Amino acid sequence: MLGEAESSEIPKTLTQMFTHFLIFQLKHKDRKYQGKTDTDFLQTRKSVLALGELAFQQLEKGNLIFYEEDLKECDIDVKEVSVYSGMCTQIFREESELHLGKVFSFVHLSVQEFLAALYAFLSFISNNTNVLEQQTIGFLDYFFKRSTMSNFLMNAVDKAFQSENGHLDLFLRFLLGLSLESNQTLLRGLLTQTGRSSHSKEEMVKYIKEKIRENPFPEKSINLFHYLNELKDHSLVQEV
Repeated sequence: MLGEAESSEIPKTLTQMFTHFLIFQLKHKDRKYQGKTDTDFLQTRKSVLALGELAFQQLEKGNLIFYEEDLKECDIDVKEVSVYSGMCTQIFREESELHLGKVFSFVHLSVQEFLAALYAFLSFISNNTNVLEQQTIGFLDYFFKRSTMSNFLMNAVDKAFQSENGHLDLFLRFLLGLSLESNQTLLRGLLTQTGRSSHSKEEMVKYIKEKIRENPFPEKSINLFHYLNELKDHSLVQEV
């Protein structure tokens, strides 16, 4: 389907693939529930941010299933779950357990990680909030936008690298992928301020390469290679 599209190149990274997946499901939701072809970007952005916040919070806690209270904390109306489900083709799986009541989960952990990364990225470029540190960026950092985005991404690399169970590895791949202008162009309806997302790709590539050289653990190095791939940098592969 993507190959036959007018514009198109086949997605070469996970971020590209999941971005296309999200866009397709958003359009599907509008046709199925609203009966329209034009997307209401304001409402869509609100819905995606709510899902993303839920995804990020539960990823941080290491939860794959969650409950009605968790949805309410992110301003998701439990009665409207079917609409949220339609947005990503049953993105929630609802199960009835006698002792638990209604239980929800994303259809796949990778979907949860992508939405969590999208929420972290949108929170940073829109509100100057680093959700990984739960703090607002100061005025001087806000003024120097280029270095601020790089610092945000470097902080995310460090966080994922320090994680003992690797629960932020795929999240970080998506976050790095979303930092590329080509992927932001696909999401232009959701990104209201793309200027704040600019950063030096070369600076990030250099930082990740340094991590690879410092790192004695092969499994960690493999993930670092994946990070470079999301940034569409193949220089290290060529060097090897």
